[in-house]
Amino acid sequence: MLTFIVNAIKIIFLLGILVFIHEGGHFIVAKFCKVKVNEFALGFGKTIISKKIGETVYALRMIPLGGFVRMEGEEQPSEEKGAFNNAKTWKKILIVAAGGLVNIIFAIIIVFLLVIFYYKYPLKEALQVTGTFAYSIIESLKILFSGNVTINELMGPVGISSIIVQTTDLVNYIYLIAAVSLSLGVTNLLPIPPLDGGKILIYIIEAIRRKPIKEETEIAIQMTGFVCIIILSIFVMMNDIGNIA
Repeated sequence: MLTFIVNAIKIIFLLGILVFIHEGGHFIVAKFCKVKVNEFALGFGKTIISKKIGETVYALRMIPLGGFVRMEGEEQPSEEKGAFNNAKTWKKILIVAAGGLVNIIFAIIIVFLLVIFYYKYPLKEALQVTGTFAYSIIESLKILFSGNVTINELMGPVGISSIIVQTTDLVNYIYLIAAVSLSLGVTNLLPIPPLDGGKILIYIIEAIRRKPIKEETEIAIQMTGFVCIIILSIFVMMNDIGNIA
């Protein structure tokens, strides 16, 4: 029972810190761009505790498997001051990209600090090791998009959780946080709806066309991407379960 509790805490903490970093990126840049943030929440479902400070409600919710930043005018058009839908295109792109970018920066900083303070590498060599770490995810993406990878080689939340519970050393656990954060950041910026990268692609297309994409078209694009991601997630999860079993 104690082992189960410890493993659950390790998984929840890893998810929690990465979600906090990701959503914090969206939140800080939204505030910088003077876009109104109605709610900053960690978790989903029923609210456990919340407090309104200024225009924003800060909330902790029941299910610790995600989080969100709810901006005025993001889901429904709004004419209120600071509405996301009325922001300039470059601000929208910056806000949406911030989550993934912060995850990437966070991962690189963690690895750099580990290499410097734990492994005692000279500064120059630490930069090389950190660069190699960052480049590894780019190589992985090249392999993925080249088609030289099978469904059996992909890993989802179940597979990642199984690796988390196997870490018995704090340094390895911290390194794993960095690896997952980097992967999350890069994946989230891929130009695939409904990921943040997909939203950025839509904003760029709208800027080139100098007019917004029809709402029906955007919804269709987002839903198609969402269904594809769900189907892929199911296959990956089944593969993860099969590998664990």
